[in-house]
Amino acid sequence: MHVLVLGSAGFIGFPVAQALARAGHVVYGQTRSESQAKKLSAEEITPIICEPHSDSWSHLATTLDVVIDIVGGPNLKELQERILDKVHNIAQTRPEGAPKLTFICTTGMWVHGENREDIVSDSTPLTSPVEIAAWRPAHEQRVVADTAFNGIVIRPALVYGRGGSLFEPLFKRTAQEGRVAWPGTPGGSLSLIHVDDLADLYVRAAERAPAIGGLIFDAANGITESTDALLDKLVHVSKAKEPYVYTKPANLFEAALLTSSILRPYLAFSLLGWTPRKIGLTDGLKIYYAACLNQC
Repeated sequence: MHVLVLGSAGFIGFPVAQALARAGHVVYGQTRSESQAKKLSAEEITPIICEPHSDSWSHLATTLDVVIDIVGGPNLKELQERILDKVHNIAQTRPEGAPKLTFICTTGMWVHGENREDIVSDSTPLTSPVEIAAWRPAHEQRVVADTAFNGIVIRPALVYGRGGSLFEPLFKRTAQEGRVAWPGTPGGSLSLIHVDDLADLYVRAAERAPAIGGLIFDAANGITESTDALLDKLVHVSKAKEPYVYTKPANLFEAALLTSSILRPYLAFSLLGWTPRKIGLTDGLKIYYAACLNQC
């Protein structure tokens, strides 16, 4: 396959692009940075330096099989909408008789909202997404309903491993200040996924795209982890000077971080044969904490 990864230098995008290249596919990686382009090229990923919604990759339209949106950053709603419009237009220019272009869009588990009691899964109705992700359910439906391309959505849980992802600020602050603090209240649970296992899911989804178009996949480990247990172990691993504390969220992002849910996905397991293999965050915290500090 010929695959374009938008956001290919990011914490999720880079491992996804690497995994696709290792699987034998021709991979193009969009990045805004010349230095990141060199990193991509060293991994046998052809860099394209541009904005993700620009016309700089339009020349690939006739040969691409899959476009994967894994962009991040500010103004994400506007950016993902512009990317969706771009892919829709590109898909309509493909040669007559060519298979449909596949578009894989990344959203996230925050569309499920806060729920400490009920198990939720890929097909659970979205009735109360967190505020920062309130726009995403409608965006997901635009992706899977578009007839110009083969639309698929992947919703990662909280991502851990390597650079640390959403846990990077927690790990760095703990190392610098000698204290563990996390937004939220006691008794919560975390739905998690290691970045390597997540990358494997993107490869499987891309390779089986003609059979799974129109579907939305939650991406999480089979079990949740106790927030209290994670923070308590971080105190010991980091040799913090005092017990962990919960704090009030200072912004919408921190309010989303404190979201507690019991996520039990099933579609990726049953349709793609996907099984997360990495050690859980709490069990492997000593490894993941050290890895993050050495990369951050």
